[in-house]
Amino acid sequence: MEYLISALIGYLLGSFPTGYLLVKSSKGSDITKEGSGNVGALNSFEVSKSKLLGISVLFIDLIKGALAVLLPIILFPQVFIYPAVSLIFALFSHCFNPWLKLKGGRGLATAAGGMIVIFPYLLVIWCLIWVIFYVMRKNIHVANIAATIFSIIVIFGTSGLATKYANPVPQNISELLITASIALIIILVRHIDPLIEIISSIKTNRKSAR
Repeated sequence: MEYLISALIGYLLGSFPTGYLLVKSSKGSDITKEGSGNVGALNSFEVSKSKLLGISVLFIDLIKGALAVLLPIILFPQVFIYPAVSLIFALFSHCFNPWLKLKGGRGLATAAGGMIVIFPYLLVIWCLIWVIFYVMRKNIHVANIAATIFSIIVIFGTSGLATKYANPVPQNISELLITASIALIIILVRHIDPLIEIISSIKTNRKSAR
């Protein structure tokens, strides 16, 4: 029952279509049909041309992730798996929104909001890798994809340290590694389109260089 309650909490919170509602109400635009079609902070800003709106979407999506883990922690204290499950379902419903025909955001803000609470170690690792790749390539999507892939590798390589800095502390390392991997894979799946574009761009540049 605890798993079901946690999953429902996460799914309902994550499904709140922040970007869609704010852009629709302020600009009258359907964000799923403009720009990248992504229902997140970056596309909200690009479609609306409003920094305030973009920041508002980012902040609310962060809160969604934080609430998704805080509520299970309050209901079922000192157990890692329940808030972790809730965050996974929040990410899934945010990325594949049931109210928007499974269109959604890329999950980064929602994941960050949850990780701040239960797994700040992973968030720090992800951010550090992101900064390194952004400085190298000056491309947000390249940095997002690289940070997500390498974070999985780092977490597996430093599982003992990762477990130490999780809150609540997981009962075992497998519990932490599996839930963290699922969360990162969901984010990675939502970056398949930009990944394809990056690969196509690389191939085009190589052809033109010949």
